[in-house]
Order: sequence, then structure tokens, then C-alpha cells
Amino acid sequence: MSLKEREETTTAASRSRSPAKSWLRALELTAPIANNPDRILPTVIEEMAEKFAEAPALLSDLECLTYRALAERSNRYARWALDQGLAKGDAVCLIMSNRPEYMAIWLGITSVGGVVALLNTNLAGSSLAHCVNIVGPKHVIVAGQHVGRFAAALPDISRAAKIWVYGNGHDEFPRMDCTIERYSGEKLRGAERRLVSIEDRALYIYTSGTTGVPKAANISHARLMQWSHWFAGMLETHSSDRLYNCLPMYHSVGGVLATGAVLVVGGSVVICDKFSAKRFWDDIIRWNCTLFQYIGELCRYLLHTKPNPLETKHHLRICCGNGLRPDIWNDFKSRFCIPRILEFYAATEGNVSLFNVAGKPGAIGRNPSYLAHRLSATLVQIDIETEEPVRNYQGFCVPCAPNEVGEAIGPLLADSSNVAGRFEGYTSQEASERKILRNVFAPGDAWYRTGDLMRRDRQGYFYFVDRLGDTFRWKGENVATSEVSEAICAFPSIRQACVYGVAVPGTEGRAGMALLVANDELDLTAFRTHLINCLPHYAVPLFLRIRNEMEVTATFKYTKNAVLRQGYDPVASSDVIYFNHPERQEFLRLDKKLYEQIQGCQVRL
Repeated sequence: MSLKEREETTTAASRSRSPAKSWLRALELTAPIANNPDRILPTVIEEMAEKFAEAPALLSDLECLTYRALAERSNRYARWALDQGLAKGDAVCLIMSNRPEYMAIWLGITSVGGVVALLNTNLAGSSLAHCVNIVGPKHVIVAGQHVGRFAAALPDISRAAKIWVYGNGHDEFPRMDCTIERYSGEKLRGAERRLVSIEDRALYIYTSGTTGVPKAANISHARLMQWSHWFAGMLETHSSDRLYNCLPMYHSVGGVLATGAVLVVGGSVVICDKFSAKRFWDDIIRWNCTLFQYIGELCRYLLHTKPNPLETKHHLRICCGNGLRPDIWNDFKSRFCIPRILEFYAATEGNVSLFNVAGKPGAIGRNPSYLAHRLSATLVQIDIETEEPVRNYQGFCVPCAPNEVGEAIGPLLADSSNVAGRFEGYTSQEASERKILRNVFAPGDAWYRTGDLMRRDRQGYFYFVDRLGDTFRWKGENVATSEVSEAICAFPSIRQACVYGVAVPGTEGRAGMALLVANDELDLTAFRTHLINCLPHYAVPLFLRIRNEMEVTATFKYTKNAVLRQGYDPVASSDVIYFNHPERQEFLRLDKKLYEQIQGCQVRL
């Protein structure tokens, strides 16, 4: 079926394709939240279990849970928490790879007032210990395959917590998977129930640590309800939907947005341990998925795979996510016959959210004017060097003009019914305060800082530019790493690119450097010509670093710390490094001699 035919079929079968109707449905589903403070997400799952019973809720190759089974498993964990004397607000750390049991654990514990910290399964050593220490857990639940890494971090963990292992092979710790079977899965009754409201904390979800060490964001039950029901409205999910989720469940998108948007309406979520471009279309067909939650890099990976006869035989009606760059948007949609793409912008702890309901390629959102009081993101001018807002003679921030790049901020409102407008902060009050901008447009007002640079066109569409700290200044101009990466990846041989700035002696600012992965041998002459044609002269990278594969985090963000430390020193890395020689007008392989000339300011830049 062609893309046009698929779009026509989807349009005819959909409940509504009008952007206004999507907004209306999201508003209708979230409006009752504030007026029903005792109805939390575990309560909704109980309601779905009564309504859908044996219908599949969470599916995977490892295990499958119907709605009844999910509710029963959650009840077992609730009773375990009560039996352990877990007080309201006490923390439990969870270290487990993607599987249906993961969600049953935190649903159960949070239903009786516990707070579950969702730890990144890739952390180790002091980084892992830091994330445990900042929440001070009473218990830690660790899946068997992660015990070794956790045990190695124990000397750096400051508070003694009881450790439970899910799985065999670690007899030094009690078995959670065995212990939990002793408890009843029946609905909690009478004295077992605790009064837990939407205002209570439910989860700790960690930031990625791109601006320092990870911080634990406070996530209330209200926020969980808002996320799941809002996205159910925007995606127009129904009980017939199946969503493919290969994103980490310890993050808000993979753990709450994707799962919650489908579960609150009785649909099914297919949980995959990790993304695989090779098996992706086989999984989509095998599980008969209708929805896919993406991160932009996943779409890029799929485009780099060889054609698969199954890639157009699916029943996907919508792909939803963030980070789908404009250089691959149309290619992704047309090659794989995707009827609709819903790009959005949001942050786990933030109050700024944007939705591209109309599906305009490259845009991250355009919020309607009639929701300005609820979704009132704005952009303010920023000094890239200081990363602080520009202030006028009155001391107030300066709003950006159309198409001017600035930082996105959102107002902190006193209206408790506007759950989406809250900033619930981190476990660290100091870290929370750093995210608040005061006296912005009026004395005493307060706004949340996203740390993200955007621009808004005259039609009101927002476009992501870069993160503060990623944008650097060279030759007196601001260079956005994302825009340079986009230009680089438009060259046919390039598979991936990570751009950053490096300090060069005798110069101001930072020079551009690009870490590249290419499909085959790179034609440097043609590549340089391409960059000159696509970018302003100051944005063309001065250095190239070529390697076979890119190191990424679990959410497919490039890890820059090591390469930033190494800079462009050819001795510090086994990768081949090239220098865009300004006099020779070509990329030259950087050796020790040329490196020393640059360091000694003998090359005019």
C-alpha cells in the first residue's frame, strides 16, 4: 500500500484528524484530574482491569500481562511494601531492564505511598552510587543481570538499604521474584489501603546529566495522570491500539508517556528490551502494532538500513516522539509509508510542552492561541557566552522577535489545577532554584528555564536549535551544533555526526569539531565543498574526527565527555583526525607536527 493510500485509509478510519479535535480530546481527558485528587494512575489500572480483564496490557517476548494480571502483580508489590513497613514518601530504587514486571513494581509500590526511583541500568561506579544517594532509599530492587554492577558501587553508597534481587544466581540477597509470590494479588481492601492523592510524590526520574551529574526530578501522581491522559488525547488512542515501545522505561517517555497513553484506554503496549534496526519491522508486523514511540535517532538508524519487504506492510497509523530532524522527516515518512507523525517537545521536570499536531516537517510544535493560558511558552534573548538572559534598561528579559533564537521558558503559575504548568523540582533545592528565572517581565514573576534554544516563525511554529552549552561562539558568531550536524548528515556518505566546540590557543571562543561515522571511505574534497555550500564559513568544522561507531546513551544521545577532554590532539585518540587548513583549502590529516604548529599559533585561523 502506498503512503497516499495508507493516509486515505487512516483518515477514513480515524475518529478525528482535525488538530482542534486532538487538543479538545486531550483537554477533556485531563480536565477531571484536579477535581478527583484520590484517583491516581494505579487506580486507573484497577478500573481498566475490571473493564478489560483478560485483554493484553503489557506484552513482551519475556512475559505478557493481561489487565487483570497487571493489577494483581501490582497488588502483590503493594502488600510487600506494606509488609516492609514502607512509610508514605519512603523511596525504593528500581534497577531493571525493560519488561512488563517493571511497571507492575512501581505501580504497586506507589499505590500505597512509596516513591520509586527509576535508575538508569547503564550507570556504574560513582555515578550509580550518586543516583542512589540523592534519594536515600529504604530498599533497592535489582534485576539479576545488574547485580554485579550494583555490588561494585556499594562502597560508595552512603545509606544502608535492604537489597532485593529479581532473578536467581545471587544467594547473598533475598529473592524478590520468590518473595512476591507469598502475597495475595486480590484488590487491597480496608486497612490495607492508604490515602494517596495526586499531590503526593510517586517517582524519581533522573535527568540525563548532560549539564552536570544526574538530578532526581520529583514526579507527583498528578504529573503521571497528566502525562498519560494528555498523550492519550493527542494520539487518539483506543483499546484496539498496540504501541511499540523500545525506549528505556526508566525515562519519562518510555516509562510513562508511551505506556500510560495506551493503558488508560485499554490498549496494549509491546515492550522491547532495546531498539534493534535489524529486527524492528519484524517486531512491528509480528505484534501488529499501530503506534510507535520514537526518538529521532531511531528514525535515522532505520533509514540507514537496507530495504526490508516488511517496511511498508505494517499497520502503523502514527509515530510519536521528539528529535525527528527536518533532514530526514520526509524521507522517513515516505519510505516507510507512515501516515502521520506527531512530534512534540517536553522535559521530564519542566512545564514547557509543545505539540506539532499539524505535522509540519521539522517543527517541534505550535500551540493554539486558545490554550495560551495553559501552554504559554515564550522565547527570550540569551547571551551565549554567559548563558544568561539579556536584560533591558529596566532589568527585565527581552522577548525574541520572529525567527530570532532564544531560550524557551515557561511561567510558574499559582493555579494548582494546571498540572502541566508546574515545576516540581528536584531532590536538591539548590538545583531546583537554578532552573527558575525571576523578574522576567514583571517584578516578582518566576519562569522555568528549559536550557533549550529555539526559534519561532511568523506562523507560530517552534523549531529546536540547540541546548545551551552545546551552542558555541566562533569568529564572533553563534554556532548551533544541531544545525551543523544536520548539514553534515545531508552528505550521502555520513551515517552519524556529533558536533562540539574545542578551544584553540590564540583564538576567542571555540572552533567547530565533528565526530563522524561514515558508510564508506569519505571523499574529503567533495565533503568540504558540500559543507561550504551548506553552512556559513564560521560554522564549517575546523576539525574532523572519524571513527567506526558512535558512543551513545540509552536514549541515543551522543556521549561527548571523553572527546571534549581529548580535543583535537591526535595522540590522545586512536581515531583519525583531520584539520581544515585555511591556507591549503583542504582537510589534512592531523599529525603531531601540524598539531604543534596549531598549538604554537603558527597556523593562521
